[in-house]
Amino acid sequence: RRAIAFKKIPGNIMRIQIALLSVLILLHAGFALSADQAQKTVALKEDVPLTLDHIMSRIENRYNNMGFSADFVQESILKALDITDSATGKMMVKYPGMMRWEYEKPDKQIIVTDGKSLWVHRPEDNQVMIGAAPVFFGEGKGAGFLSDMTVLRKKFNITLEKTAPDGLIGLKLIPKKKAFDISAIYLFLSKKTFVITEIVTCNTYDDRTSIKLYHIAFTEDMNDTEFAFTLPEDVDILQLDESP
Repeated sequence: RRAIAFKKIPGNIMRIQIALLSVLILLHAGFALSADQAQKTVALKEDVPLTLDHIMSRIENRYNNMGFSADFVQESILKALDITDSATGKMMVKYPGMMRWEYEKPDKQIIVTDGKSLWVHRPEDNQVMIGAAPVFFGEGKGAGFLSDMTVLRKKFNITLEKTAPDGLIGLKLIPKKKAFDISAIYLFLSKKTFVITEIVTCNTYDDRTSIKLYHIAFTEDMNDTEFAFTLPEDVDILQLDESP
C-alpha cells in the first residue's frame, strides 16, 4: 500500500465533501415502514396545530436509538464551476454517529464512518481516503445529524417554513456557529410519521446538493459491522485534509 498525504483537498475530494456536507432530499421522496412500525406511528389530526417543539420531539423519538436504510438519488450543484453531478445508491445509518453510503452510478464509491474514522473507497481509482469523522460529520455536517437527531437543537437555530409540499412539514436550520460549508439546511418531513423525506443543504458558495431518499426502512438491530471498513490489498491510501 502506498500512503500519500495531502495538505489540501483536491478537486475530486472536494466534490465528495460537498456531497457529504450538503445533503438534500427532493420534494416527493417516498418512504416505507414495516407493518409493526406503521401501527406504532400515530398520525396527527389535520386540525391540530404543529408547534416547533412538538415537531422536534417527534423527530427525536422517531430516530432515537434506531437504524435505517434507504435508496437515494443525489444531485449536487457546484455553482462556481457550473457543474451538476448526479448519483444513485444505497445508504445505512445507525445511532450514534454511524453511516454508510454506497454510490452505484455513475461511479462506484463507498463512504463509511463508525463515528470516529471516515473511509472513502473509490474502486476504479484503487484509492481509499481516510480521515477523522468528526471533522467531516461533526456538528451536523455531511448529514451527520441523521445518526443523532439531538444534534439539531444543539447546533442549529430552527424555524418553521411557511410553505411546504402537501403532506410535509418544512424546517429551516441555521448553524449557531458560522461555517463556510453550511449556510442553511432545509428539512422536509411527513406530517403523519415525522420521517425526514427531504434535506436541502446550502453553503456560502451557493452550492446545493439534492438527495432523494426512497424505501426508507427502520430497524432496531442493525449490525455495527456494516460501518466497519477493511482496506483492500494493494490500494493507495490518501489522507484527507483534517485542518479546520
